[in-house]
Amino acid sequence: MPTVLRLRGFRFFFYSLDRGEPPHVHVAHDDRVAKFWLQPVRLARSDGFRDHELVELRLLVVDYAALLLEAWREHFGSPG
Repeated sequence: MPTVLRLRGFRFFFYSLDRGEPPHVHVAHDDRVAKFWLQPVRLARSDGFRDHELVELRLLVVDYAALLLEAWREHFGSPG
């Protein structure tokens, strides 16, 4: 479960078993977690985050999408 980025108290990471899915990132803070697809950036699911937090998270994922996608490709060795 490699952590790709830590920002504003959020941890952005992948699950190694997610290889068969399209590129995405999980975001956690305390007991809350969300999943965002990377191409295009959109929310896949969320558990515990409030709407305003999801807006902030989506903007962060958009801002760091290139870095997250590069990390996905490096980790999974796939074109993503």
